[in-house]
This record gives sequence, C-alpha cells and structure tokens, in this order.
Amino acid sequence: MSMSLWKRISSHADCEQRMAAYYNKKGLYDLRLCLAPWIEDRIMSEQVTPNSTDQLEQVAHRFNEDLQQKLLSTRASDQVLKYRLVELCALIQRTPALELYTHLRSGLQKELQLAAEKSVSVAAAGQSMPLNHYNMNNPAAAVAAVGMNGSYMETNDLFGVTGSGSSPVSHVSMSSGIMHNAPGNVTPASMGMVAPKVELYDVHHQIMQSLSDFSTCSDNLKMLVQKYAYMLNAGQTPEAEAVFKSLIEEKAAIVVRLRRTFIYYERLQDMVITELKNWRRQQALAGNGAQFSENMLDDIQRCFELLETFVTHLLAAVKEAIMVRLMKDDQELTSLHEQIHVAQKNLVCSAFIVDKQPPQVMKTNTRFAASVRWLIGSQLGIHMNPPTVECIIMSEQQAQRFVTRGTHVDVTNSSLSGQSSGEIQNCSSTMEYQQSNHVFSASFRNMQLKKIKRAEKKGTESVMDEKFALFFYATTTVNDYQIRVWTLSLPVVVIVHGNQEPQSWATITWDNAFADIVRDPFVVTDRVTWCQLSVALNTKFGSCTQRALTTENLDFLFEKLQRDNIAGERNEYISWNQFCKEPLPDRTFTFWEWFFAIMKLTKDHLLSMWKAGRITGFINKAKAHDDLMRAGTGIGTFLLRFSDSELGGVTIAYVNEGGSVTMLSPWTARDFQILNLADRIRDLDMLRCLHPTDVNVQPLDRDVAFADFYTQRPEPTPRVDGYVPSTIRVQVRTSGDTGSISGTPHHPMQSPPQDSMSMGNGSDFAMADFDTMQNFDVYNRII
Repeated sequence: MSMSLWKRISSHADCEQRMAAYYNKKGLYDLRLCLAPWIEDRIMSEQVTPNSTDQLEQVAHRFNEDLQQKLLSTRASDQVLKYRLVELCALIQRTPALELYTHLRSGLQKELQLAAEKSVSVAAAGQSMPLNHYNMNNPAAAVAAVGMNGSYMETNDLFGVTGSGSSPVSHVSMSSGIMHNAPGNVTPASMGMVAPKVELYDVHHQIMQSLSDFSTCSDNLKMLVQKYAYMLNAGQTPEAEAVFKSLIEEKAAIVVRLRRTFIYYERLQDMVITELKNWRRQQALAGNGAQFSENMLDDIQRCFELLETFVTHLLAAVKEAIMVRLMKDDQELTSLHEQIHVAQKNLVCSAFIVDKQPPQVMKTNTRFAASVRWLIGSQLGIHMNPPTVECIIMSEQQAQRFVTRGTHVDVTNSSLSGQSSGEIQNCSSTMEYQQSNHVFSASFRNMQLKKIKRAEKKGTESVMDEKFALFFYATTTVNDYQIRVWTLSLPVVVIVHGNQEPQSWATITWDNAFADIVRDPFVVTDRVTWCQLSVALNTKFGSCTQRALTTENLDFLFEKLQRDNIAGERNEYISWNQFCKEPLPDRTFTFWEWFFAIMKLTKDHLLSMWKAGRITGFINKAKAHDDLMRAGTGIGTFLLRFSDSELGGVTIAYVNEGGSVTMLSPWTARDFQILNLADRIRDLDMLRCLHPTDVNVQPLDRDVAFADFYTQRPEPTPRVDGYVPSTIRVQVRTSGDTGSISGTPHHPMQSPPQDSMSMGNGSDFAMADFDTMQNFDVYNRII
C-alpha cells in the first residue's frame, strides 16, 4: 500500500501546520491524526455524488456511525491514548454529523491541493482532486455491483449481456479487486484503498440498472417462446428439427442468464434487508437518545418496491421459460422458481416493521401509542383490501420460541391472542395507504396494557429485569398464497409503580446500547468495555440534559464504577452487575441509581444552568477541595457538584472566611420545588465567585454567572386583609459555637445542637464536611 495522504502532508511542516489549524477549528485535529488512513479510506471511497441535502445527510450519519464503531474497536496502546479515544467519542457525540463529515471531507480536498502544490505524488502523475465538495470521486463507478467473491463486476457481465448495451457501468479491473476510474480523478485504487462501502442510493441505482438490463433477457425469452410456438405448429419437418436444436441451445443460455440474474437479485435483496436491520439498530440507539434519521426509511421503502417489481418480473420470466417444454424433466427451472418464490416471501415479510416504537418502560393502565409499516407500498395490491393488524405482548421466552419456528407463521392458527402474556386494550388496527407518500401503515393510538403475566424469577432477578415485546401480526394473500407477516417491537419492561422506573431504564438502556443487530430475543452481553459504556452514558445524559459530558466527567464516572482489587489495577471491562446491581462502595444504592437520579434532577430543576456550564457536577469531594484551595480568587470561590452520598442531590463547596473549604449539605428535587438553585445561591452572601468549569474556563462573578437564572422577587406591598407577607430565604450556619449565620438577612436564631455538624479532623483536608447532614435552613422572613 502506498503512503497515506496525511503522511505526505506531514512531511512538509508548513502544510501540516496549515491543516492542523483547519482541523482545530472544530477540534478534529487529533481525530484526523489518530485515524488518518481510515478517514481517507472511508471518505474518499464514496463513489456517488449526493444530489440532494437528504442524501448528503444520510452519508454523513452513516459516516458518523462508522466512525464511532471504529473508535470503539480501536485498541489503546497506552493510558493516554485510551483516554483520548474516550474524549474523541464524546466529541463525535457533541458535533452534528453533517458538520463533522463536511469539515473532514473539505479537509481532505485541501490536503490534496496542498500535496499537488508541493509536487507530492497523490496517485498517478497528473491526478488531482475535484473541487466539488460533493463529488470526491467519479460517480460513474457507483453502479458497480458486488460480485459473489466480494469483488466488483458489471451488471451486464452478471446477466450475460455482451456489448456496450445501455449500462453506464465503468470498467472494473478484476486483477487486483480494486476499482479503477478514468484518469483525472482520485480513486480508492489510486490511494491504495479497498473497495468502497455501498450506500443506499447506490443500491437503488443498481436495482434500477438491473431492471433495465433484465429487459434484454426478457426480449430473448419472448423470441424463444415464439420459436417454440412455431416449432409446435410446424409438425415433423426437417425445419422443425433444426428449430428444436436451436431452441435447446437458446433456452440453456436463457436459463444461465436467469440463474445469474437471481444470484444478483439475492445480493441486492440482502443488501437492502441489511440496510433495514441497520435502520432498526439505529432506532434502538435512538431509544437512548442518539441521533436518528427516520426519513431514511422512505429510501429503504423505495428499494423494497423496486425489488418487489424485480422479483415479480423474474418469477414471470421463469414461469414462461418452464412453459417451453423441450425435455421431460426441467428440474433446474423448477428449483429456481421455488427459490425465487421463497425470496419473494422473505422480501415481503422483512418489509413489515415497527416504525413508531411503544414506550420501552411501560406502566400498566397507562395509554400508549405505536405504529407498524409495510414497506411494499402499493406494489402487491394489498392496499386495495388492507388487512387488520393485531397486537399481543410476548415474554422473552415466548419470543425466543416463536422466532426459532422461522420467518413465516402457520396461517391455520387464525388468532394468537391465547399466546399473549398480558391483556392489551385497543390492540387491533386496519392498515391504511396514503397515496401522497406511499406509506402503508397501521396506527395504534390508544393502547393500554391492563394485565401482565410474569415468569418465575430466579436468584436475584426482579420484575425490572424482565423483558417483553409487542408482537404485531397480520394475515393476507399475496400472489395466490396466504401468509402471515409479523414483527416484534424493541424490548419493553413492564412496571406497576413509579419507583420501578430507574432500574427498568437500566435494563432498557443496556439492551439498546449493546444488543447485536441479529440475535435471539433478547440476548445481550453482560460485559462491555468502558469505551462502549462511556458512549452510551454520554448519549443518554446528553440527550436528556442537552449538554454532553466532558472527558473529565467521563473519567469521574469511570473511577466511580471501579471496584477495589488487590493489585489496584483498573478493569477496562464493566459488567452488568457493576452497572446496576452491586451497591457502590459504602453506599446503599447502585451506580445506575445514582446516575439516573442526577440525570432526572438536572433535567427537571437544573437544565438551564447545566447547559450554560455553571455546574461542575461530576467531581469528587477531595478534588473539589483541592481545586478550590488552589483557586486564585480566594475566599468566596465556590463550585456546584453532584452529591456522592445522596441520590439526586447537588451541593455547594466554597472557600470560607477562614480560608478552608466548606461543603453544604445536598439539596434535592424536594428542596428545589420550594426554592430554585439560583435563588438559593443569591441568598448566600459568602458565595462570591464561581470557580471555572469545563465549559466556562474563566472564573465568573456570582451575579454575572447566575443573573439569568434568578427569579424576580416582587417588592412587598401591604395587604388589605391585615396579613403580613413573608419571603423564603436560605441561610447557612457557619459556626456551631457562636450561632452566627451567613446569608441574607441576618437575624438572631437558636444555635443547633452540637451533633448537627461535623468538622474535618484530618490534616490533609482543612474542610468542614457537611455532605451527609443538614447545615442550612430555609426560613420565612417576616416583612
């Protein structure tokens, strides 16, 4: 393989400096450096010009997904690189897919221009980079199809059509298995890269090209039928004998073409179905908050519709060829007909999907909605007599038994309601066809789960670990045969009380993040790498709170998940038990319960301040102390951190007048229902300067930092009924022996009992430790 483009650029210091400045505009320099060959391979192997914004977005989202998977699969050789990979994963989550893709793509164009200026050989002499942002390579190569051995061949070759024909497929060199374009364009071959990944619109183009090429075979078949009819009418004549011999040869050639065509069709069908499986995988990740382009389903449907047209023509052609009876036994065509028939059934059944998933944490006696869609549109005429879709709920064991029976269900069993693991109201809906957008779907707008049957629990299993799924099915007739199509929703956990919600979301979050695309329901690994889990946690928290986690945040979470071991080594793998079953050291709750409570608190009460970067959040007590003691702003410097000891709590650490660090007892959602966090900060005069956070790198005056979040307090006015109005304010006891109080207003009050506070007694930490007890009070101020 020849030298990578980036190595050529980095061999010139001025070029490397210019490109580093360009990539650093988006923080992508380290990414370009870390995955240089892969980025060049992946982006420069795009063989089709996106001719619309939607297509470009699809390419960008696909690149984003592949990039994340590449980072997750990259092995770190040292600790520094390992953390950098985690940071890069977080960066990708924060950066819009289209922005990231276009910046990298434009960067490659700039690199090629620089290489040309420096007379660095990019590929063959005289080759250069097209300046069109959306035309990296020669688009004529887009219609090349994947052959049986993984190399590329022309559709005409596969169909046995000779001559130039109507195919615009560019020439493909089979000697090296790498595509070669016309001179003047940089290609994967010229860059020493492997064959490109086929995009969805590539497949769509290939199907259309295949249908066009198949018309040649159809014309030859018509001529064969005409000759066959002539032979039958000619009787026993020498001319009929000659026609018979000619027919045998021509039919044999047509059978070969039909066989090749079906092999190619199967390849196209597999690609489209794989694309649909990928879409469903992205749908699962979207359940955790990942970006998801639902519009891609329309493009997938167009491919399904074309495939249905293709396979229908293919079936008709084989039937016609069978009618030309030249031999007593035509087993090859009969077998081919059966194979095509099965392929059509698989296509029709695979096109039946859940496009709008039900809630994955489902509470009994609560209304919910879902919808299913059949991606065949009007191709088979089923929309003229639309079937009714029914829904039941299945346990994991039932779903496993059902799936092992195969794709098609025994149609003699008219109803599956007896196999349901629960009772669902409003569980049937008739499919509707929308002429404007060709969507053929059934909507369930008012379903409600009334009862649920649970399996016996083993060991430490709980109802929050038990997975169910909604099973949608319909029976219809397609081409004179009756089939029952069905599909399963994503896993759901059924609860009856709100306090079961956190652990239920642990089950769903883990399944959505780490399940394989193809699996037995609903098997998922019980151990993942920290890099994988960090992406899942970042996606979940970022989508819920609208701000992604930083590298420092993720480092803190990683430390929290670690368990003590004799060697003191850090385990790169995190188990399901560590994630949500085993209590954290010296705590009564698990990591997930702690993380979920913080996520909920932030979403419900701290959202605007978290988004603005006013909350440090994920930092332990010792580091908070050290950071504040080193702060140049001195007394009154403070930061906000999530409590380690109380679920869903946030605490304030600040430098007191004695120069040591005080930590206030945590506030929870219950407190913020009375008075919000910003107003509590405003009431405490000892808080003067907000310590820098990961987002705000400079210290901020308290009122500058939180002014936008204060609520306006109206001036008190006399009441006509004689009552005196009051105001809620926060005050903090700063000394146990004098009873003095910090905050506004100042007024005498009774000192608390001595055991209501605890002073730090270690020489390492000059800190008042109030993290587990109440050291503040909210008072009504009489005006």
